[in-house]
Amino acid sequence: QLLGALVVLVIGLKVAKWTGKRVMRLCEIKNLDVTLSRFFGSMAKLLVVVIVVIITLSNFGIDIAPLVALAGASAFGLSFALAGPLSNYGAGMVIILTRPFVVGDTIEVRGVSGVTDEVTLSTTTLIGEDDERIIIPNRQIVGEILVNSDAHRIVESQLVIESQNDPDVAIAAIKEALEGFDGLAEGAAPQVGIHDFNFGGIVIGLRYWVPSSRYYQTRYTVNQTALAALKAKGISLLPAGRAAIVTEMAPA
Repeated sequence: QLLGALVVLVIGLKVAKWTGKRVMRLCEIKNLDVTLSRFFGSMAKLLVVVIVVIITLSNFGIDIAPLVALAGASAFGLSFALAGPLSNYGAGMVIILTRPFVVGDTIEVRGVSGVTDEVTLSTTTLIGEDDERIIIPNRQIVGEILVNSDAHRIVESQLVIESQNDPDVAIAAIKEALEGFDGLAEGAAPQVGIHDFNFGGIVIGLRYWVPSSRYYQTRYTVNQTALAALKAKGISLLPAGRAAIVTEMAPA
């Protein structure tokens, strides 16, 4: 009887693993995203494991009714002690079912950003620009302001040039410098123009799309390129001291 129960357990666990993979494969064939495919595969595997455990205990002659009652009472008590961790699973269900983002999307939440690598019931894992793994509890995501940049993200920057400079020359210099820039997204030309005016300066605005996974790296490189293009044309930026004076005068 013991040997038979162990055989049932081993075979059942193998069947559970196969079932999970099979369900995940079927979900992928139906073009469901990776997150949902993994979720349904895990749920199918867990269901088979529970059934196998119940059958194994029955083969041992163990009455499972008291165990079910004990498990229910224990779960009720643990729900209070594990309110925080359990809320991660509830939040994970919300993320998986509503899908505000999926694997491969670049998101920003609670001051961190990265490419979504994995979404489980308890945590979401992001990969940052420096390839660091950022693991966020799901309850820290649900209910927060979340920015989903998908594959590309827009950058908006401003350069303040002195008023005696010709803004048309500055705009043309920046556009020329950004033509053929490898780091920018294809199909969306950079926008450069007069963004605003202030005391003693003209604000030149830049708007362009970059791959979300290289947001900061590309932004810093473009800023350096634009500044070099202006210097090559003899165009100077508004000095920091005068910019500070403008900031102080503005409220008055």
